[in-house]
Amino acid sequence: MPEAGRPSFPGVYGIREDDAGLLDWGWATERLERARNYWISTASPAGRPHAMPVWGVWLDDALYFSSAPDSRKARNLAANPRIVVHLESGDEVVIVEGTADLVTDEALLKRISEDYSAKYSFEVTFTVEGRGLVAVHPRLAYAWVEQDFQASATRFTF
Repeated sequence: MPEAGRPSFPGVYGIREDDAGLLDWGWATERLERARNYWISTASPAGRPHAMPVWGVWLDDALYFSSAPDSRKARNLAANPRIVVHLESGDEVVIVEGTADLVTDEALLKRISEDYSAKYSFEVTFTVEGRGLVAVHPRLAYAWVEQDFQASATRFTF
């Protein structure tokens, strides 16, 4: 379970200094689990940003999504595994910063294939040799409710 605290914002944002109103990790994971689309951002070896929506499955505090090995995002992650994941909502915000790696565990590939197929009603099989699967492991996450931003702004540290 990550540690919850306040994010560091300039004083003009008026973020509360006490813990009243902090969101709990369950609030964030509920939104990560039910999301249909996830926005990911990577950077090229030269530092050029790249954002792309993906389908994925949030499971056991990690996001799993597929990517062809020759796609821009996969090439970026091979050179620099740092990644940002953001949900579509600006009203109920969840942002995850972390690192990505390829999944090679056959049992996990099978489990994610089943969960992904059920979630999207789209039959898919992830394998080490074929359709690759990327795991995003959080380092930091941010969450807030826009209507109560100053009290709800929360940083999760893993």
